[in-house]
Amino acid sequence: MKIFITGGCGQIGSHIADIHLARGDEVLAIDNFETGRRLHLPENNSKLTFVEGSIADKELIENLFGDFKPDVLVHTACSYKDPENWYGDMLTNGVGGVNLIKSSMDNDVKRFIYFQTALTYGVTPVENPITLGHPKNPANSSYAISKTTTEDYLEISGLDYVTFRLANVIGPRNVSGPLPIFYERLKSGKKCFVTEARRDFLYVKDLAAVAVKAADGTGHGPYHVSSGSDIAIIELYDAIVKALKLNDYPEPDLRPLGDDEAASILLDPVKTFTDFGEINFTPLSETITAAVEYYDEYGVHGGYTHLKQSQPE
Repeated sequence: MKIFITGGCGQIGSHIADIHLARGDEVLAIDNFETGRRLHLPENNSKLTFVEGSIADKELIENLFGDFKPDVLVHTACSYKDPENWYGDMLTNGVGGVNLIKSSMDNDVKRFIYFQTALTYGVTPVENPITLGHPKNPANSSYAISKTTTEDYLEISGLDYVTFRLANVIGPRNVSGPLPIFYERLKSGKKCFVTEARRDFLYVKDLAAVAVKAADGTGHGPYHVSSGSDIAIIELYDAIVKALKLNDYPEPDLRPLGDDEAASILLDPVKTFTDFGEINFTPLSETITAAVEYYDEYGVHGGYTHLKQSQPE
């Protein structure tokens, strides 16, 4: 099988590439290194072709599709690290997404696998847990708007596709959200703030295994990859403190939710379990331990968040 992975050096894309390469598939990966790291992909693997570039480059994308002729497109690339960079978000998430969709249509790609944000439902969802029938309401951030744009185009493309709508994906190679931020600040002795938010934190390798099943033909349309339960951010914070084996507990600054932050993002995974089968979700403690080991060896690269709130200096 020939797999084209966008954002191949990112957290999700590189873990998916690991599985495909391990079983002997041919992989073409592209990344512009806005948030990805080249060390996440092997340097010497005859089954891997890596290209540094942007999915917003229409000519480059058309040439890559024409030369490689992928069976499956796995689209994990996205712009999210600056909430005020509307142009960059729409260029990568919108224009880049459309480039991939059109080239997939023109080159008879069999499946298009897309990774969407649960923020497509807005920051005040009317259901808990959120079902797949919940109306889209992405007008809460540039990230959500631009990510939803590509999903909307995908829905009218006629392609055989799977969309994974996700909350928080964490583990090794994670560069965004509270995990790398808490790790970096705790290691340097800085105080952290924690809001009252609750999230479902999904181990990246659990997601990658589901994504490979989709590439192999399982499922169609939108899915929630979720354990079906959420935890308070303070529980994540405490798990990181424990994994770091700190002598004294560093009390965080407890804050109310920001205007652009959802109180809870809990997704209903019933359709996913029905079509993809049972998922053995990795416990949070193991997920955090794996992430901390990665940061200890390679350092934190990023610590990005699409939210406007920031940690104190």
